[in-house]
Amino acid sequence: MTAVMGQTRRSRVALGLRGRLLGTMAVAATWSVGFAGVAAPAAAAADVQSKQWYLSAMQAEEMWKTTTGEGVKVAVIDSGVNRSSPSLQGQVLEGFDATGADGDEHDDYRGHGTTMAELIAGTGAGEGLQGLAPDAKIIPLRITDTEFQNQHSVNAHDTEDAIRAAADSDAKIISMSFASDFPTDGEREAVEYAQSKGKLFFAGVGNNAKENNKEQYPAAYPQVVGVSSADRDGKVAEYSQSGNIVDIAAPGNDIPRWCDSTFKSYCDGDGGTSAATAIASASAALVWSAHPNWTANQVLNVLFDTASRDWEKGTLSKYLGHGLIRPSMNILKGKGDPGAADISPLTKEKTAGSTASPAASASASSQPGEKDKAEDAAMAGSSAEKNDDSQLGLILGGVAVVLVLGGGAFALVRKRRSA
Repeated sequence: MTAVMGQTRRSRVALGLRGRLLGTMAVAATWSVGFAGVAAPAAAAADVQSKQWYLSAMQAEEMWKTTTGEGVKVAVIDSGVNRSSPSLQGQVLEGFDATGADGDEHDDYRGHGTTMAELIAGTGAGEGLQGLAPDAKIIPLRITDTEFQNQHSVNAHDTEDAIRAAADSDAKIISMSFASDFPTDGEREAVEYAQSKGKLFFAGVGNNAKENNKEQYPAAYPQVVGVSSADRDGKVAEYSQSGNIVDIAAPGNDIPRWCDSTFKSYCDGDGGTSAATAIASASAALVWSAHPNWTANQVLNVLFDTASRDWEKGTLSKYLGHGLIRPSMNILKGKGDPGAADISPLTKEKTAGSTASPAASASASSQPGEKDKAEDAAMAGSSAEKNDDSQLGLILGGVAVVLVLGGGAFALVRKRRSA
């Protein structure tokens, strides 16, 4: 994470055990229901839900008769989440602001995090985006992107602090639609910590396939589910990055989003692997809600097992991973082998924190006897206290400065973008 080490913050290391990679661009799969067509023009709040084509393709209405994500909390590590959005009112809990700047986790400086939260758990109220898991709850964790870093003095350790805070919360799922080119020891350790706490971590593989297709972090860490973006026909999006970091694909093309931080209107366009990550996270929330005693490993095993693909099971496409995510195969048809509770389907290794039922686990930050309060204030921060300024590294004018008692300082801003 330092200039001396030559790292810019946020990247991916080589992923663990992988099957044979399928490298043909012709590889495609199909959604549960065939759905194709031309994207609707012009974004307007009045018809934004009609543009969420994947809800029909994934049989959302049918799944909602069985499960809506109730009882599952999703930690969204992003630009913040605006809980005043009509579609998110009552859906967003207390979280953690890791930026070190003014504002808090409910101040979305880009509009990006709010879009991701709506795609996961939006109620559709006020003609807003309809979430795939509308009864899930959101725990927002705010981090910085490159532009925000250049404009503010911020915490140089925000990503690792946010991941640790998410791990210490009672979220079952971590959804991160941010990425950068470089890994850091602190971020890697935070990801491993999240796995040890029984979390299921999704991250976008990035949108630079036509440029350098460089591995993106945190998706490239072995413990993180790398999500690629697919279109209406079940083909990988042309911008979606490929390689052995791709574990599964989800819808990402032609998905509306908030235009900016003013929250006045939605814009048309591709949601990219950011939207795909949110939709994959919501899919996991539906499955976990239907099977509350499963572990993260079992939920992920079923998502991999039931993914749509036209290649041999157990091998991976470098573009779509195990295939197109299809939670309906489990929820509506009972398909999918959950496998061992304590073996990761990503690394094939035994994981800590997997033997106890996640449904019974409590937030590390919740106080005994305050269950009702914890429902509305799932604060995430036992390992990343936001009021302890002495422990925060700062980024000043685009240069990271790590403050260490009695020690040296290192620097360099990490380029970070939405995935």
